[in-house]
Amino acid sequence: MNFEVAERALDDAVGRRVFPGAVLLVREGEQVYHRACGNRSLDPEVAPMAVDTVFDLSSLTKPFATTIAIQMLVAEGKLHLDDRVSRFFHNFGVYGKTHITFRHLLNHSSGLPAWQPYYKEIIQSERKGGKINFISSPGAKAYVYQSIHRERLAAPPGTRAVYSDLGFILLGEVIEEISGMSLDRFCHQRIYRPLGLRSVAFVDLWLLRSRKLEPIAEMIAPTERCPWRKKVLCGEVHDDNSYAMGGVTGHAGLFGSARDLDTLVCRLRQCYRGTNEWLPRDLLREFWTRDASVPESTWALGWDTPSAHDSSAGALFNRHAVGHLGFTGTSVWIDLDRDRHIILLTNRVHPSRDNDAIRQFRPLIHDLIVKALQ
Repeated sequence: MNFEVAERALDDAVGRRVFPGAVLLVREGEQVYHRACGNRSLDPEVAPMAVDTVFDLSSLTKPFATTIAIQMLVAEGKLHLDDRVSRFFHNFGVYGKTHITFRHLLNHSSGLPAWQPYYKEIIQSERKGGKINFISSPGAKAYVYQSIHRERLAAPPGTRAVYSDLGFILLGEVIEEISGMSLDRFCHQRIYRPLGLRSVAFVDLWLLRSRKLEPIAEMIAPTERCPWRKKVLCGEVHDDNSYAMGGVTGHAGLFGSARDLDTLVCRLRQCYRGTNEWLPRDLLREFWTRDASVPESTWALGWDTPSAHDSSAGALFNRHAVGHLGFTGTSVWIDLDRDRHIILLTNRVHPSRDNDAIRQFRPLIHDLIVKALQ
């Protein structure tokens, strides 16, 4: 295997400021490539990237925290995919939401809007009402949950796929309701600690504030110089709504390294093959199968699959695959026919989110890696 062309593409991307730096990990049976390039930080100082750098995983929270937690609850019989959400939240059924199921939330066909700027309402509430430390508080989190319960639908459930943060915020609330634990505690105790994952975790901003703690910035790739938080974000979730809710949410807030994600993906692959009982094989296979019931959708349950054209997985990645992207510049693609997966972690939003060049880079690097492997 010769990864020289892929390495040059990575270095070229750093030079063209597609991202400040990246960590790329490739596994085909065994780990065949793991490299850091570029810089972890450019602002306020330049610092080199390392292979164990911890990234804000952004929407990789959806498959690697929320979806796995839901799978565990399904496996234990504590919820069923076709249960209505209103079974747990009786007021949720208003404005035509009665028939929304957990399957709808997982395959992004619930009809809920893609996004709402709840963080702006929380900021205004704190400023106008004189509430002290309302942002990133349990009260702010409860406010967002209730706001989603009262949302009106953008489409009838099950009729079309609209990638929705709101649906996964709601799934996070469901996990907390059923388990009696916070989402971060559930994931730590049931998922990450049993696998020995030391870097994968949520950063509870309310806990940091109340105990006057600080994240270890030297280990973390910073993201944006936030225009309204007035600082470079490091060890603090980039997503605005997740920040306003305290950093522990079903759609964003997870941090981790490529090495630990690799361990997690390997365990999922073992379950998919039936060589490990951590999650039931049939359940994982159902979650990793594209849901054909939703017209023109590429979504499985909690995971995406390659689109026919312009997929971020590239043109050469096996069509029988699952993956997910994160807004901060993260991605994972898993080939289900071969023992192969590719983890690409970047902080392309550092120091500004006004940079979408990674859209062209992702398919390029995936194609180069597949060529190297073949």
